Amino acid sequence: MKKPSAPSNRPTVAEILAALKPLGKESYKRVMTRNHEVPEPCYGVPISELKKFQKVIRKDYQLALDLYDSGVYDAMYLAGLIADDERMTAADLKHWAAKAIGGCLPGTTVPSVAAGSPAGPALAAEWIRDADPRIASIGWATHSARISITDDADLDLAELRRLLVQVRKSIHAAPDAVRYQMNNFVIAVGCYVTSLTELALETARANGTIQADLGNNDCQVPDATAYILKVQKLGRLGKKRKSAKC
Repeated sequence: MKKPSAPSNRPTVAEILAALKPLGKESYKRVMTRNHEVPEPCYGVPISELKKFQKVIRKDYQLALDLYDSGVYDAMYLAGLIADDERMTAADLKHWAAKAIGGCLPGTTVPSVAAGSPAGPALAAEWIRDADPRIASIGWATHSARISITDDADLDLAELRRLLVQVRKSIHAAPDAVRYQMNNFVIAVGCYVTSLTELALETARANGTIQADLGNNDCQVPDATAYILKVQKLGRLGKKRKSAKC
């Protein structure tokens, strides 16, 4: 795919889909559809290939929306990579969350974009209260993603403390997907907000071993205490990421 010389010459959704399809690998597609509940259509394009498209397109708000609406999993993932997060509205993000089924869409794509949107904090607070475990898990993942890229001065530390208490009280009764993201939230607070590291460690220790059924794959729930202590030992506590996207 050639780099467009002007906005009017940017690639269309049809062109991108045509370029993506032959890059699909049957083995990767099989893993995603069987083990990570990705619905068809899915081409099985490795993320490394999708990132090549990201380098060419960079940011494109409308193209991201159109790619996501294609319904092709690979294009939906690419949409998250090229989304102009600051332009994403609450309506956009709610629409994306509703369609985020399987694979990395609920745990990575939607949260990483929401984390950079002005609508992100309010939506995260709304989503974690949703009765649908998939939406609630997106909310917790959005909190974690935002923590990883936002200066502490711009975070509501009192709210983060309250959420740690909430996790401590409810994590073991939460649905599997929500439990997994709650645990990740404790890790995010502990690793990225140094003033709350000790509270996050207290929460992790009180929670103990967290188990969750994550499907027919090799994914495991990380040990929050060990994870935070490892980052602390490496001297990386409080070091924010440039982007939540990966």
